[in-house]
Amino acid sequence: MFGNLFGNIEERQAELQKKLESILLESSIMDGAVVVKANAKREILDIEIDSDKLDLSDIDQLQDLLVTAVNDVIGMASEAEQTESQKLISDIMPPGMGGLGDLFGK
Repeated sequence: MFGNLFGNIEERQAELQKKLESILLESSIMDGAVVVKANAKREILDIEIDSDKLDLSDIDQLQDLLVTAVNDVIGMASEAEQTESQKLISDIMPPGMGGLGDLFGK
């Protein structure tokens, strides 16, 4: 009964995962010295380090920049996932019940 009422939830979830995979995000630290690319599924896709913009012998600095960039891009992915999940909830709610989706975002 609820499967028809809310649509095929498993199918919608698979669509959401595919959408999240297609959303590409990027965090750039110190004017591109470290760039981390990820998707909204929180998968790191690439890490670029520009040796002309930082001292590679300063391991502590490099580690700090990597941690900062990775955390930044994961935060972006989390926000994108929340936005897309809210859209999914709004889309599957029956007419007149769309406001219930706000319960899941808090």
